[in-house]
Amino acid sequence: MHNFVWAEELGTEHLDDIRALLLAARTADGRPDIEPDGPFPGEFSGPRHLLCFDGDGPASELVAYAHLDVRGDAFGRQVAELIVHPAYRRRGHGTATLGEVLRHADRLRIWAHGDHPGAARLAERFGLTRARELLVMSAFSAEHEWSEPRLPEGIGLRTFVPGQDEQAVIDVNARAFDWHPEQSAFDMKALRDAQRESWFDADGFFLAENSEGRVVGFHWTKVHPANPSRFGGRPVGEVYVVGVDPDAQGGGLGRALTLAGLRYLRQRGLDQLILYVEGDNTPAVAVYRKLGFETVETDVQYAKGS
Repeated sequence: MHNFVWAEELGTEHLDDIRALLLAARTADGRPDIEPDGPFPGEFSGPRHLLCFDGDGPASELVAYAHLDVRGDAFGRQVAELIVHPAYRRRGHGTATLGEVLRHADRLRIWAHGDHPGAARLAERFGLTRARELLVMSAFSAEHEWSEPRLPEGIGLRTFVPGQDEQAVIDVNARAFDWHPEQSAFDMKALRDAQRESWFDADGFFLAENSEGRVVGFHWTKVHPANPSRFGGRPVGEVYVVGVDPDAQGGGLGRALTLAGLRYLRQRGLDQLILYVEGDNTPAVAVYRKLGFETVETDVQYAKGS
């Protein structure tokens, strides 16, 4: 018997159980990015939380957990993450939990990380449509030249200055990603929060300025600590966000910014580099392939409603 508990906020009585479930999933799948003593990943922050217990009473076990972001993406669609404890998979817990989520959401996108066949079968069972593919691409720095970036005429390159450049980055981001379901909602609070994270590195945050001193593009890099179950258990560098103002696109600035970040990450001693890119962003995928990146994973969003 499944016992479901919905919570707007997580109480201390559930935090340890959920952390144990997420850590077990990380060991089995390489996801999510959570450390034993670290905070919950951002995709599990905010209301609402669904806990699925097998049975009732004090002996019941937490077998699945889902987070429903009721705030939604930039286009008003709720977004869900659902994880079944690896020790309890293939017993109907995922089916039951997804059914409970769907009863409480209308316009919904739900992630299936790694494009697992089991997720595809569940989606078909509930009539969900495959709405989005997010490619995880990877390259090994030792295998590529990655020459000095060639900037368009009149463009200079420098690094981010905290306390000075935040608004300029937000402005470029808003113009470059007005079409994106997550990145378009990136705001000053999110940037300030990121600057307080242990991984934030201003020296790996490159800005492109035009001759008038206006920021027209940026490449924000990120370094992930070693994950024993993913990417060979090594730390990896990430092409985190590359944004170019639409007025500055088409002249090779995006490629130049990308090269600047790749070279920096290699100088930091990172052999494997990754990035995330929308599967239907054909021009960006082509640029990354020319730089030596190949798809190693695919994350899928399935949709209920428009």
